[in-house]
Amino acid sequence: MERFYITTPIYYVNAKPHLGHAYTTIIADTMKRFQQMMGKETFFLTGTDEHGDKIVQAADKNKCTPQEYVDQISQLFKDLWPELGICNDHFVRTTDVAHKKVVQDVLQKVYDSGDIYFGEYGGHYCYGCERFYTEKELEDGLCPQHQTKPEYIAEKNYFFKMSKYQDWLKQHILDNPEFIRPERYRKEVLSLLDSGELEDLCISRPKSRLEWGVELPFDNNFVTYVWFDALLNYVSALDYPEGENFKKFWPAVQHIVAKDILKPHAIFWPTMLKAAGFEPYNNLNVHGYWLVNDTKMSKSLGNVVAPLDMAKKYGNDTFRFFLLRDMHFGNDASFSEEALAMRQNAELANDLGNLFSRVLSMVKKYFGGVVPQPAEYTEADMELRELASNSCKNFQQLFDNVRFSYGIESLWELVRALNKYVDSSQPWTLAKEGDTARLGTVMYTMLECMRKVALHLWPVMPESAEKLVAQLGLDFDPLTANLPAEVEAWGTLPVGIEIAPGSNLFPRVDIDKLRKEIEEAAKAAKAAEKAAKKEAAPAQEVAEPIEFDDFTKVDLRVGKVLVVEDHPKADRLFRCEVDLGEEKPRQILAGLKEHFTAEDLLGRQVVVVANLKPRKIRGLESHGMMLALKTAEGMEMLTASGEVPAGTKAS
Repeated sequence: MERFYITTPIYYVNAKPHLGHAYTTIIADTMKRFQQMMGKETFFLTGTDEHGDKIVQAADKNKCTPQEYVDQISQLFKDLWPELGICNDHFVRTTDVAHKKVVQDVLQKVYDSGDIYFGEYGGHYCYGCERFYTEKELEDGLCPQHQTKPEYIAEKNYFFKMSKYQDWLKQHILDNPEFIRPERYRKEVLSLLDSGELEDLCISRPKSRLEWGVELPFDNNFVTYVWFDALLNYVSALDYPEGENFKKFWPAVQHIVAKDILKPHAIFWPTMLKAAGFEPYNNLNVHGYWLVNDTKMSKSLGNVVAPLDMAKKYGNDTFRFFLLRDMHFGNDASFSEEALAMRQNAELANDLGNLFSRVLSMVKKYFGGVVPQPAEYTEADMELRELASNSCKNFQQLFDNVRFSYGIESLWELVRALNKYVDSSQPWTLAKEGDTARLGTVMYTMLECMRKVALHLWPVMPESAEKLVAQLGLDFDPLTANLPAEVEAWGTLPVGIEIAPGSNLFPRVDIDKLRKEIEEAAKAAKAAEKAAKKEAAPAQEVAEPIEFDDFTKVDLRVGKVLVVEDHPKADRLFRCEVDLGEEKPRQILAGLKEHFTAEDLLGRQVVVVANLKPRKIRGLESHGMMLALKTAEGMEMLTASGEVPAGTKAS
């Protein structure tokens, strides 16, 4: 039997699970279910990554030990997946004793082969990323991910000879076009390898700086770098080296990851595997970000979507359907509750729900709720059968190539065609005219196509698919269902069996009411946030006294904002042009997007520190600073009490 091994990344436990975690895991669950129905033996792995600097920091913040902290957060992930209808076969933790032993065994193996050496390195270390950056990788001296200044650290560490495998990895990717997919990420990795800048990987941290990690087997003064530890979960969870699962499922593995961890999975991991003597994995499947209001989800921005809230409100299956339908795998997608509700109304209630409701009701009315015997098939019937065959074939091919949204669309071509077939065939007219033979053929054709739709939906919407199959009078077993056979199969639905008298699985959502609820909830949240800030705001102490001469050095002038645009490379910055009465307006970059819109600032008088030394921020020069006041209600711009000429100096 062919094997299929699917993994999510193991999730870092420095924060609670959110929509991004749910999406990746639902994708993996869907792929496992789909491959089960394609006749393969499957194994689905997820888990948590529990070592590193950020875990220690989070534990300190929560006033507990690192172990107590990871136990708590890991359990949140473990408990969430069943509630979202996810059926993983194993949940791995990097604090598991068996995992740590595999890490040490592999480290020792690579060390003994000569691919790990001891050396001294100085670099810019970002604690948020838990990695070193070169000067070239920094943006104006800041970490490109967190926009914070890394700490320069020079220390002795152990290094993996990753650069040794650069040419091998490049050739492997070229020889195996599906190794990294979609294509855009394959090209990104090849571009990085073509740059010739692949360095050796620092794989240790001295215990003098970090103790929370897997100790190196060849030097107990160091712990393992979190990525060299975490990536090995994909083999430790299979009971490497002698476990039956390892023998069965490696390397028949499909990794699912988000694009922010492309480099560790596309470069660190395959070179580690090569050095340790493993076969490389089959495929790396890379998806984009879920955005909220076109912005990446961020705890600090308060736009993190709690997946369980959406699943409880709309049901697991609607939630799963929306995620797979709305994101074209590999691209970013925008999440909103309104979009989810509209998708439920249009495709689940109107298309699929209405189809099952109409057809089952007519079978009840015209044939007493029993599947009728078909007679001779017409050209229209045969065209529909051909469409059903193509829809099944396309769905299977697209799902096999992680093109989920397109796969669902291919199935919906059949759903929409069935609704049109009802209207064009007019069963009510056939019944009125007493053409029972033709009526039986029409009803059987629809029921058999509906059976195919329900079967193919099971990986995406397992609960609903099982109910739809049951409404057609059938038992459902995914282990015996044979999707490949459905491309050509016809007549599988037994004549004479009793089916449900109707169907009402997908109720419509009142969109106007929902919009009002969302608006009221946003207002309430904003009011609560303001109240909390006001209550929590500490009394602001006056800064240390300065000399009068120090104050006179600051040149404050009133200016008028002429242009406000988004900074092309920074989500939180505006690029402003301010008239200070000079020959041309000043370009000033202002971090005000969280508090003001462009319309709020355009045309306003503002107070500017005019003699501030220019500096570059994310590639653009800022010459001055606009002053704002922080209040309990939010931010206010500092301005003159009345209109004054541009360039007026404060005195």
